[in-house]
Amino acid sequence: MAYELHYWPTIQGRGEFVRLALEAANAPYVDVARQDPAQGGGEGALTRHLRAAGNPHPPFAPPYLVNGDFVVGQTSAILLYLGPRLGLCGANERDALWTHQLQLTVADVVAEAHDTHHPLSVSMYYADQKDAALVRAKAFREERIPKYLDWFELALQRNPDGDLHLVGNALTYADLSLFQLVEGLRYAFPKATARALKNAPAVEKLHANVRRRQRVAQYLQSERRIAFNEDGIFRRYPELDA
Repeated sequence: MAYELHYWPTIQGRGEFVRLALEAANAPYVDVARQDPAQGGGEGALTRHLRAAGNPHPPFAPPYLVNGDFVVGQTSAILLYLGPRLGLCGANERDALWTHQLQLTVADVVAEAHDTHHPLSVSMYYADQKDAALVRAKAFREERIPKYLDWFELALQRNPDGDLHLVGNALTYADLSLFQLVEGLRYAFPKATARALKNAPAVEKLHANVRRRQRVAQYLQSERRIAFNEDGIFRRYPELDA
């Protein structure tokens, strides 16, 4: 049975971290909202489980994953669920917990990146909060990007199995998510990210190694990979980068 991923069909967003794990593991899945409505897909299908009367654990919003009777919301929880099923969470309980901790930290950065262009309210247009965005983005690129990438650099350097992976000696969803984080930061803040990566060579090396993995490379070149755009989490507003 194929996993069902429910997420917006025109952006990478938080759903992309789940897509990357499924693609890297060559797991069968359906990106529901990108399917033909005649086949049960389309954007209308996104709300199918959000308020379903028979689901005692309704997800708050996309992304969420459906696997048989399981409906799991929140990116980090979805990856926690998929990790052992896809072989992407290390060799033991300690590794699995560390992988989850790394993912939660990625989620923190993603939230802060989003708030650079929507610092006041998600219901307001960027143009209506641009002055606040300029202030928020300055702090993010000067303080937060270096702090986060330095921490991931430390995590790689302290891995007893070497700095090729964040956890153990094999690919985990934490590696894939750090790859996606760097991709997003490079898109939205190319200048600031380039500066920060000069002090994080292991992070940059991991990013390059993940990109070269066969299944990841094939996915990135496919139509399944949605391009970054200014409707997603990582948005390129040149005035916010310096």
